[in-house]
Amino acid sequence: MRPSRLASRLKDLFLRTDDGTLMRYAFFGLLLASAAFVVIDMRELSLANASLPGHDPLRTDAPVLPPALTDGVPQGPPVQPASPPEVLRQPIRFELAAGGELKAEGSIDVGAAARFAEEIAARGEYVKSVTLNSPGGSVDDALEISRLIRERGLNTRVEAKALCASSCPLVFAGGVVREAEADAVVGVHQVFNGGQARPTAEEAMSGAQNTTAMIVRHLEEMGIGAGLWLNALETPPDRLYYLTPQEMAEFKLTKQATTTAEAAD
Repeated sequence: MRPSRLASRLKDLFLRTDDGTLMRYAFFGLLLASAAFVVIDMRELSLANASLPGHDPLRTDAPVLPPALTDGVPQGPPVQPASPPEVLRQPIRFELAAGGELKAEGSIDVGAAARFAEEIAARGEYVKSVTLNSPGGSVDDALEISRLIRERGLNTRVEAKALCASSCPLVFAGGVVREAEADAVVGVHQVFNGGQARPTAEEAMSGAQNTTAMIVRHLEEMGIGAGLWLNALETPPDRLYYLTPQEMAEFKLTKQATTTAEAAD
């Protein structure tokens, strides 16, 4: 069809169409255009975010303790941790103290689980509990440490003014008895890619979903309410959702020793 004839037919169609129909066509056209721009913007945003690091406690240019998740100006934690940042930034160290208490202090770096397993293999018969003071780190290593803690029947504890943030609560969850003392600082946030390699937006989304499923499954296996991690999913990596003692008890993140009478019930 010649362009002139096509133009003539389009003109005739336009003149025969009532105003209401034209308005509907215009509305749907704008809607489709808006949807297209949203898709483009979301893809560009995803690609940009995939290249950005989250909160990494091992980075010296990032705060060890992110501000709290708030609607307004970022606020600090309910209590300032006692340990200095330079101590918490170091790769996690394990030190056996009196009473069978294994102190775990520092960032959970890649390889921490292997070192923890070696420590337990060497001193396992003496270890009764693991005391945590960590800003978090590798999720995979945190899960491995947590599983070994439960397998060995150990307890976990976060002392007053000690920190257990990011992936550290996953380690804490492994304890048979789990105690967070008054003024213990416990917080969660979204998982993120802390490695050097930057995935595509699709890879980042898939990885985050797989990791979240793995975390939720682990929490359920440990007897902890999976709803706990909803607070993490809603909190950006550069913020922390600080858990209150009431929330930790509600989600069963903290658990007291079971007495003989309670066990019988």
